[in-house]
Amino acid sequence: MSPPFREALQAQQKEEMKTARKAAVMALFYPDENKHTKLVLILRKTYRGVHSAQIGFPGGKLEMFDDSMASAALRETEEEVGVSKKYVEVLRALTKVYIPPSNFFVHPFIGVTKKTPVFMKQDDEVEEIIHVSLYDFLNPDNVVNKKVTTSYKKDVVVPAFSLNGHIVWGATAMMLSEIKDLLKQAL
Repeated sequence: MSPPFREALQAQQKEEMKTARKAAVMALFYPDENKHTKLVLILRKTYRGVHSAQIGFPGGKLEMFDDSMASAALRETEEEVGVSKKYVEVLRALTKVYIPPSNFFVHPFIGVTKKTPVFMKQDDEVEEIIHVSLYDFLNPDNVVNKKVTTSYKKDVVVPAFSLNGHIVWGATAMMLSEIKDLLKQAL
């Protein structure tokens, strides 16, 4: 799911990467009321920034008071979608991903909750909470190539997921791809 221009872009930004800020996100799986497995994503609010109106995982930057990257992911998940960290079991860390436009290293985690959460979105950061079925996530027909406008105002064709009427690309798609590979190995 890595866009074709990503390696060249990262090579140009080696110096910036040395001072990259840290963030953490949570790929949270949960059972819905019918006991079907779902994954939660968010649509970010529209704002003046490089990740405006994009699909992502609940998460955000590491704060000084966070004990670890995992605790930052849990805190941000609770803040953005209302799922208390006391109900989330962190299963594992995924590969960290560098995001050039915002100069962040994002540390993703997979988490599960055993009961259906009551979701509550953080209105000032989250436009919509998106509930993706495991079936749709794993369906190969939902892997697409899509033309998008990057933060560099350049139109490019990138690999992406088409989920619930949304196009998921970039770092989130790369993380989803890793999750998909891990699930295929386990199944």
